[in-house]
Order: sequence, then C-alpha cells, then structure tokens
Amino acid sequence: MPGEKSGAAQKLFKAVVDGDEELSREATRELLGEGWDPRSIITEVLVPAMRKVGELYERGEYFIPELVMSAEAFRAAMDLLRPHFKGSGAPVKAVAVFGTVRGDIHELGKNLAVAVFEAEGFQVVDLGVDVPPERFADAVVEHNARIVGMSALMTTTMLEQRSVIEELKRRGLRDKVIVIAGGAPVTEEWVKEIGADVWGRDAFEAVRIVKKMLGVE
Repeated sequence: MPGEKSGAAQKLFKAVVDGDEELSREATRELLGEGWDPRSIITEVLVPAMRKVGELYERGEYFIPELVMSAEAFRAAMDLLRPHFKGSGAPVKAVAVFGTVRGDIHELGKNLAVAVFEAEGFQVVDLGVDVPPERFADAVVEHNARIVGMSALMTTTMLEQRSVIEELKRRGLRDKVIVIAGGAPVTEEWVKEIGADVWGRDAFEAVRIVKKMLGVE
C-alpha cells in the first residue's frame, strides 16, 4: 500500500488493483509530474499493488478476468515508465523471455506473467504469440536470458512446450536457463515429463519459485 505519501500514489495503487487502465495512466503521469523517481513508482506502488492482486486471487476474491484487467493496468503504467529507464542503470534481477508457443494465439495468461515478472524486477522480453521454438532459443542468446516462459492454452499446442525444450537442448542452452511451462492445460506432471523446471498454479507462484531458484528477493 502506498500509504500516505501521495494522493496520486494511492490512485495508482487503486487503479491497478481495480484494473482501471485509464486511471493507471492518469495517476502515473501525475506521479512523474510530481517528480517521483520511476523506480520508486514501481517499487513503492506498482509492486505492492500487484502483490495485493495476488493476495486477492489466492483468497478466492479475484478470478482470471480480474487478474487480466489488473495486469493491463500495470502494463499501461509501465509503458509510460519504461522510456525513463533508458541509460538509468536500473537494477534488473535477470532477463526473462516469454511467449505463447507455436500454433497458439492466446495471450492473456502470457500477458499476466509478463506483468508479474516485470513488477518483481525482471527485464522481460515479450515474444508475443505463435512463437516457434527457434525464436525462443534465438531470444535466449540475443538477450542473455536466464528464464524462458512458455504459455499454451490448448492441449494440442502445449505439445510445443516440449519442442521448445528440445530446441534449447539442441542449441546447448537448456542448462543455462530456468524453464517455466504454464497455461490452462499444463499440469505439474506434464512439466516433469517434458523436463521443464517450474510449474506454478499461477504467475505469482511461478515468480516466487524462480526468485528462490535464483536466490534473489
């Protein structure tokens, strides 16, 4: 909770929790106009807001539609803040590449994961949807990524998650990255079968596991 620091900070916190994109943009502009450091906006407002969303979800008070709306409000704020980071030397925990696997054009789950990992201080490269295994591997090399997140919404397309891991192995990259397999049909058993590292019931659990594996807060 942003506390009593600023009315605009409280407005942004509420906008993200409520999933209000327009209010999120408005409050972010106000905070920048007040001279807030963009990194402070993230650490003192956006991260607590997304953690609040996670708590509401875990308590059964929020469901997927609310999570997606909050993620979009978070992304609206980040779109305004990101240009201020260029050359700022802002600390990054690690680079993560996320994408929806080949043959699958669903992006809601992937977008939520992107928002949660960004909120927790990771630099996220969003590869989009319908991403072939080769593109995941190329992105790992290009961005020196430590994390690969693969999303799939259908039982037919989740088979592509295995293909991504095989491509990482073929390129000698598998042991250099933490691989997350996510999506509605994905189970813990499937993650073990294909040799991925992380399965979480949701993006919030996944990021906690990844941070623990990396030994970062």
